[in-house]
Amino acid sequence: MNKNNTFYVTTPIYYVTAKPHLGSLYSTVLADVAARWHKLMGKRIFFLTGTDEHGQKIAEAAQKVGKSPQDFIDSFIHPYKDMWHRYDIEYTKFIRTTDDYHVKAVQYWIELLLKTGDVYKDFYQGWYCTPCETFVTASNTNDEKKTTTEIAPTCPSCGRTTQQVAEETYFFRLSAYQDRLLQFYADNPHFILPKERLHEVVNFVRGGLKDLSISRTTITWGIPFPGDKKHVTYVWADALNNYITAIGWGQPGKEHEFTTWWPADVHILGKDIVRFHAVYWPAFLMALGLPLPKHLLVHGWITVDQQKMSKSLGNVVDPDVLHKEYGADAVRYYLTRQMAINQDGDFSIKDLEGRITADLANDLGNLLNRMVTLALKYQLQNVEPENVWSHEAMQLRDACYNMIDDMCAAMDEYAYHIALAHVWKFINLVNAYFHAQEPWKIVRTDMAKFKEIISATAHGLHAVACVLWPVMPSKMEQMFASLGVKFELDRDVLTALKQSPWHTTFVLQAIPPLFVKPEPKQDVMQTESVAQEVHYITIDDFAKVELVVGTIRQAQEVPKSNKLLQLQVDFGAHGTRQILSGIKQSYKPEELLGKQAVFVFNLAPRMMMGLESHGMLLTAEGEGGYVKIITPAEPVANGTKLR
Repeated sequence: MNKNNTFYVTTPIYYVTAKPHLGSLYSTVLADVAARWHKLMGKRIFFLTGTDEHGQKIAEAAQKVGKSPQDFIDSFIHPYKDMWHRYDIEYTKFIRTTDDYHVKAVQYWIELLLKTGDVYKDFYQGWYCTPCETFVTASNTNDEKKTTTEIAPTCPSCGRTTQQVAEETYFFRLSAYQDRLLQFYADNPHFILPKERLHEVVNFVRGGLKDLSISRTTITWGIPFPGDKKHVTYVWADALNNYITAIGWGQPGKEHEFTTWWPADVHILGKDIVRFHAVYWPAFLMALGLPLPKHLLVHGWITVDQQKMSKSLGNVVDPDVLHKEYGADAVRYYLTRQMAINQDGDFSIKDLEGRITADLANDLGNLLNRMVTLALKYQLQNVEPENVWSHEAMQLRDACYNMIDDMCAAMDEYAYHIALAHVWKFINLVNAYFHAQEPWKIVRTDMAKFKEIISATAHGLHAVACVLWPVMPSKMEQMFASLGVKFELDRDVLTALKQSPWHTTFVLQAIPPLFVKPEPKQDVMQTESVAQEVHYITIDDFAKVELVVGTIRQAQEVPKSNKLLQLQVDFGAHGTRQILSGIKQSYKPEELLGKQAVFVFNLAPRMMMGLESHGMLLTAEGEGGYVKIITPAEPVANGTKLR
């Protein structure tokens, strides 16, 4: 098999002390999007996920509920698999570290390293963090005194107090790989994405590496250490090896399967376990003489009220509840669009509902519905492509090509939020094209032109459905059905899109709305309080305010301003005006292009940050200052006044 035509992606394996939470869903959705994106390229995919089932935490949790460790972990497997199924996670294999083949392969790994001297027996005395399953030394606490006195240091990963342990253990000779690791990082600057994480890892390794304990004698729930019944394999030596045991390493007869998929193209993980994957795991592979994975994609934490989401803090968001309320595709879109890979992202129901309403229901779903409804109203179901496109349609096609190129570049860097911003910029352009062409008017005088407008809009939506399929597979397949086109993965879809001369025939079908706007959840007491604060005006006062609909043609940030965006707004016969609006915290400039909105037209001009503003954009402000622009429910001519 051609290695260039394969793609191997993994999630971290999840510690099974509770059912999946939003953090584990986030990692898994990122991996599924990566896998599906490469399916669009015509590649064969191996997508690995699973559960980490050994260690002291699990043994203690099982004891608390009166179960054996095996019965305890078995009870969580169905909830994980069921959750992934409901969120359209198409994994290739679900590994459990209690699987017999994995146990034997880990024991084989230890036997090999005992022979080479990379694993040896000695005695350990020091501090241990049970929640993180890690030993804490002076080098990683930045407080050497605390590790040599009776004062327990805190864990550098989770901040909890550690416990002192003293026991015989087997060590992996990690210190021997310090220079090789540093050289590898220097030779492979894109090994860790984003690059900020690489600097942290390099500094950690430069600080000096100590040999790593890989066995325990004080616990029994783990892989038996080969040749020494007193010991069980410590969790990280067990867990990290899942990435190679799942594809056949250490299993007779599966050598070809292993070489087909290894090295992994990308391991996806949270920033709290980057050290284990960026230091321990490469050293383990070096000791075996195996190639190292190509990339580690390290994402930030999902926070709730600016705190890391975790079971221990009691602020875990249940993805099951989100699925029932909003559906899989909307949540998948929110996680990939709202959360920047290189930063922590704060979860908010308000933001989720805002994205569903503005992006999915208004921008995308409404465009599809308007186009199909209008075409079918005038008996245009079979939409043939044009032999010669108009200038406006060619501009839209060129913008489509640019969108695909820009999205591919962002996806190569796993910058999903940037990739989706490019798609939405194009969706806004398709909306702007559809509005500007006014097919509801053209159809009365020029049926040929009407057909071209529908065809160009359908071609734009078809490209959008293709590139959004990795993020929202179910909804985009519904969109393909509405457009009457087949979606096939037996070819390189992305290359075909880039080279398409727009010659597709569409057979339009009416479908229920793709996305439904969430019902606003208002507090009754808050509603009553607002009602009591109404200040009435007369009809004469209201008549003085001219509210006019315009389309935003250009948008850019105002230098040195944290709030203002500079807009160029098309008011039809009234001309184009520059209007400044304090919506920078809620919108990126590219998200506004082509959007119709309502403006106060006769507001006296005023200077803001050295620029003159001729009007005011109307917005609705929610909690936390997040705003949404006011738009007409249906497209109207620019310059239309509200009455």
